[in-house]
Amino acid sequence: MKSFVFASLLISISSIHAEDASSPEKIGSRRELFVDKYLIEKLEGVELRLHHPVKSPRAKSPLPVHHMKTVIPDGDMFHAYYRGTDPSFTGEKHTGHAGETLHYATSIDGIEWELPNLGLHEIGGTRENNVILANQPPFLTNFMPFLDRRPGVDPAERFKTLAGYPGAGDKRGTNDPGRGLFAFVSPDGLHWTKKKEAIPFRSEWRHAFDSPNVSLWSEAEQLYVCYFRTWTEPDRLRSISRSTSKDFETWSDPVAMKPNLPGEHLYTNGTQAYFRAPHIYIALPTRYVKGRGDAPEYDKKDVNATDILFMSSRAGSQKYDRLFTEAFIRPGMDPESWRNRSNYVALNLVPLNKREMSIYHRNGERFVLRTDGFISAHAGSKTGELMTKPIIFSGGKLQINLSTSAVGGVRVELQDDQGIPIPGFSLYDSVIAYGDAIDMDVSWKGKKKLSSLAGKTVRVRFEMKECDLYSYRFY
Repeated sequence: MKSFVFASLLISISSIHAEDASSPEKIGSRRELFVDKYLIEKLEGVELRLHHPVKSPRAKSPLPVHHMKTVIPDGDMFHAYYRGTDPSFTGEKHTGHAGETLHYATSIDGIEWELPNLGLHEIGGTRENNVILANQPPFLTNFMPFLDRRPGVDPAERFKTLAGYPGAGDKRGTNDPGRGLFAFVSPDGLHWTKKKEAIPFRSEWRHAFDSPNVSLWSEAEQLYVCYFRTWTEPDRLRSISRSTSKDFETWSDPVAMKPNLPGEHLYTNGTQAYFRAPHIYIALPTRYVKGRGDAPEYDKKDVNATDILFMSSRAGSQKYDRLFTEAFIRPGMDPESWRNRSNYVALNLVPLNKREMSIYHRNGERFVLRTDGFISAHAGSKTGELMTKPIIFSGGKLQINLSTSAVGGVRVELQDDQGIPIPGFSLYDSVIAYGDAIDMDVSWKGKKKLSSLAGKTVRVRFEMKECDLYSYRFY
């Protein structure tokens, strides 16, 4: 790579941030992704690029085709949950009906799934099934568990969720208890106990909770967080609100996140703390489009099509970032994917190895995406650069996730709070990083220690050519 020559990009020192009156961001050893522009100060000859998941070969024993899926990695195994229906149920079938059931599956590799015979409930005249909850309307319509990784969590409440459905129709002015989200807890993810109502229905709402409502323990916020379905007024768009709790019992007043574009329905939210950077929340909502696709058998007037979007948020934020508003996963060529409410993905991005993450679709397909690979800072055949805002880091090494061509690469410069290259860490001291790696250490010529800059304000300048840069982290 000695023949690799980067064009020098001139930067006017005097023009760099005279306006910089804000405090530097203390990132410590956090991994930072390019899912928003929170730490990006300048892009020159570099663009942010959305990357789309790729469908894997279908498993021999995939997760069954069902709605409301959740997949949870847990040590050397994987748990999965999904909604089903008692085939012997003869009552009226509607959202929250008495025949809804919750099913459990398990896997040792996250690819092939087993439906264990649990014998917990008699369904259709037999106990030979994988049903873990039944006869609990309306809570099983949107039961989305999570594994509570809070230090010191009660072992009897290792798994948790918030579930509920208020019933159909306009409920403004309704103050009846029992229409909100109720807490459920479990020691093993199989045997569940319903506790009290946690997030009540509010009388000013027309409707709420009629969708997957997801909760999680936020390591970054040191709080429980819930993202749930609300509707906007007066345009009545399906949307998302947020609430927090210290104890999973008492919850804050909900805040509307308002992520919708004009006329846009977000049917689900799929919000989760990203496993490699828990201060960043990833959301994979289903976008619902009226008047396209096909209608369901039970309501031929309800013609709609759906696809999957990508959004992000940060710990404590009351908004979503949407750098890209196009589809993240399109319906595809299968006509079944253009039918009513056909495109949902399971809650949670699941790493099966270091290189890639799995996304599970309701239709049994598994999509894969490069680790950290949602959005990259992309440079083509002409050299470009990305400059961060002022930051304060900890540690003595810098690690990047990158993919380059044979002639591509990235060099890294560290600047002081005045925008002046720091001796020993200038662009021309940087050793060119190239190749394709999830975690690659950056190096500079000479023997200066990066740890000497820890705790000080710096800017990071990435000079790139034929390169996708996905994330960086000091450690």
